[in-house]
Amino acid sequence: MNKSFLKVLALTATLSLFSTTSHAADQYQIDTKGMHASIQFKIKHLGYSWLKGRFEKFSGDFSYDATQISNSQVSVNIDTASVNSNHAERDKHLRSDDFLDVKKYPTATFKSSSITEQADGSLKIKGQLTLHGVTKAIEIQASKVGEGKDPWGGYRAGFSGSTRLKLADYGITYNLGPASTHVDLSLEIEGVRQ
Repeated sequence: MNKSFLKVLALTATLSLFSTTSHAADQYQIDTKGMHASIQFKIKHLGYSWLKGRFEKFSGDFSYDATQISNSQVSVNIDTASVNSNHAERDKHLRSDDFLDVKKYPTATFKSSSITEQADGSLKIKGQLTLHGVTKAIEIQASKVGEGKDPWGGYRAGFSGSTRLKLADYGITYNLGPASTHVDLSLEIEGVRQ
């Protein structure tokens, strides 16, 4: 064998080794036990003010690979009956079949299909949201808040995100007026590395 052939063979073997060696994304559990996470919403009330609320119960996890963001993913489950707008009668109405219909649809879910890093360092998270029995593709604009060791010997990473939903897209057609057709969601997610 000549030396050129041996060099090509060695290079091919080296490239093959690198192509089969991939960095696995770190796995995180969303810290809802310590409530270092939140899912909040706001919607205009008659176009005059913002009505704000949150979901008290949810769970989920995410994987995060800082070296290759596309390896990351996120999954969240929301207990729709845990809706809280700081008004008991309104919350009862929100749980009814006019809105969330929590008896029929007790859980809303989100599962990412792709996560990409933008030129400004922000993240675009695409995925499927199932709400009120309807599954549709959505985009979440997100940013990394930070990561590092915590005082209890663990390691954490946190992200902030937001998206806007058209209620009618999810079969929620109760007439709230022309200024209240969309709801804004904001997500503060802190996870503990497993």
